Amino acid sequence: MTTDAREMLASAGLRITAPRVTVIDALADHPHAAADAVFAKVSETLPRTSLQAVYNVLGDLTARGLARRIEPAGSPALYELRVGDNHHHLVCHVCGTVVDVDCVTGHAPCLTPSDDHGFAIAEAEVTFWGVCTACREAAVDTAPAQ
Repeated sequence: MTTDAREMLASAGLRITAPRVTVIDALADHPHAAADAVFAKVSETLPRTSLQAVYNVLGDLTARGLARRIEPAGSPALYELRVGDNHHHLVCHVCGTVVDVDCVTGHAPCLTPSDDHGFAIAEAEVTFWGVCTACREAAVDTAPAQ
């Protein structure tokens, strides 16, 4: 994914600041990152940045539609730059790895509820849970011999 942080910020009407650019760059390199992981990455470039500043930037990016916040059960909020396409996620029960999966049926809202209770459905958020390949292979490698 190629990301021009300055262009993204300008198009969203946000001021171009070093923390904002660095947070976008961190998310481009590490999608599905928690705020503390983004902070750790940003601190490498901007050591005087605070965790609160990173949270503020993530909030600004999310509010302007430049980033998406997802909250898999049992996990801190995770942030990604892939927005606007109503994609879903696969989450590993063992290691917590999160990967994107394209929309289940091809167009938003992807899934139609059996009863919409009068809501005008805009999108569906689906999280698939399972065990990733690496964790399955590790379990096989550490299984006792029969």
